[in-house]
Amino acid sequence: MADETIGIVGAGIVGLATGREIALRRPGTRVVVLEKERAVAVHQTGHNSGVVHAGIYYAPGSLKADLCVRGVSVLREYCQDRGLPYAEIGKLVVAVREDELGRMENLYERARNNHVPELRKVSKEEIRELEPHAGGIAALHSPRTAITDYPAIAREFAKDIEASGGEVRQGFPVTSITDVPGGIEVASGQERVRVDRLILCAGLHSDSVARLAQDKKEPRIVPFRGEYMLLRPERTGLVRGLIYPVPDPRYPFLGVHFTPRVDGSVEVGPNAVLALAREGYTLGRISPKDLAGLAAYPGSWRMAAQHWRTGIREYRGSLSRAAFMKDAQLYVPGVGVSDVVRGGAGVRAQALDPDGTLVDDFRIHQVGRITAVRNAPSPAATASMAIAEHLVDAVLGGASAI
Repeated sequence: MADETIGIVGAGIVGLATGREIALRRPGTRVVVLEKERAVAVHQTGHNSGVVHAGIYYAPGSLKADLCVRGVSVLREYCQDRGLPYAEIGKLVVAVREDELGRMENLYERARNNHVPELRKVSKEEIRELEPHAGGIAALHSPRTAITDYPAIAREFAKDIEASGGEVRQGFPVTSITDVPGGIEVASGQERVRVDRLILCAGLHSDSVARLAQDKKEPRIVPFRGEYMLLRPERTGLVRGLIYPVPDPRYPFLGVHFTPRVDGSVEVGPNAVLALAREGYTLGRISPKDLAGLAAYPGSWRMAAQHWRTGIREYRGSLSRAAFMKDAQLYVPGVGVSDVVRGGAGVRAQALDPDGTLVDDFRIHQVGRITAVRNAPSPAATASMAIAEHLVDAVLGGASAI
């Protein structure tokens, strides 16, 4: 196997971490990462909030839980070794209503089962000691939750691949994937690359690229845009660490929260609105092809029937800064509309099953010599190095993908 060529589609953090892991695990194996953009980490990785999740939210025994906990450990070590930003600023998960206390208790038990380090319950008074400007009646405090710079980490992974003799080939949008004798041919127009095995880490396009490889149609990707406000520089002192709501278990989204960044800025958000294009980072970006795909998929209509009220509320926040900040003020009452400016946005590749269920866990398919990552939502960046280990076990070690 040492003289194999293994291809990876997608130069986001998961694809690059996987390429690096192969190079480490099997010296002599050639890694070729194929990326449609002219740079790495352009989409989900490049729009990530930078949070290194400790494992609070994820169902014990799920891939998310197992790979997140493992991922934090190896990511922290990698950042320290390479001199990359990594700051344990801590997180408060804050209950603002009595009816959230039961959910917060369930979250606490889940986090304990996931061995989240140093997690503790804090009272209303202790919240104020940690975050003098925060609201809430009780909270969970995770002092080891951190922030980092995921695009910088992805670029470092790319350097590792190239240093091992591999290649990160940019400007290569995959148009076909074909079985050939003894391997796989990946094409971008008239350009061809032949590999022995292929791993698909295509993010926002993971379903369409997987279909090129003859994988099954489901789950489909539905793009959700998350929009952020930024605290004005003179108001960033309102927040010391990460401040999050108690999440609604019906949704894989974590709600509007306060996120200090490694550059000193503080984001407020995101909301979660259906994007009208897979790369729909702005409200006016519309893709007729992507919309047609959504409209033709029964799961889209079933999702809409279940969650239309929430969708309307999220769109209201998208259109009105006052509506957006109404939720944020529950957690930092002193912040007002005049304290923020519009920030950036990201698009989450949310997998959706035919029955309208928003897929929560990582989902990985095996199709002959091809391994397809079909769903890798948050905490995929946190878990990227552990996901890479899992994928390489499946590809090189013969383990079954899930």
